[in-house]
Amino acid sequence: MAQIVLVIHLLIAVALVGVVLIQRSEGGGLGIGGGGGAGVMSVRGTANLLTRITAVLAACFMATSLTLAILAGAHSRPEGLVQETPAMNPVAVEQPAAEETPAETAPADEAPDLGSLPE
Repeated sequence: MAQIVLVIHLLIAVALVGVVLIQRSEGGGLGIGGGGGAGVMSVRGTANLLTRITAVLAACFMATSLTLAILAGAHSRPEGLVQETPAMNPVAVEQPAAEETPAETAPADEAPDLGSLPE
């Protein structure tokens, strides 16, 4: 489904770019279709038609953009917050026994022997 909407979205985008470039430029912009008006329609009629086509294509482009965003979000949404949370059981932490303490640690009331340190 998303691939079909994506192809339609790309076709609309290409058509929108083409229609915008065909329009007659009023300020010397990028319009390439600003030639003579010796066609079936007058210059004003062509401008109105191209403006309407641009508006319709822009609305279709926005609709397909929103559809693609909704389709992309539907796959990554969690099913429920209650199911996603871990169990609230406290984990018992085992305390080491007194005889398991390392023999290298000195008691807190004795100062360490500093005579064996290199200078």
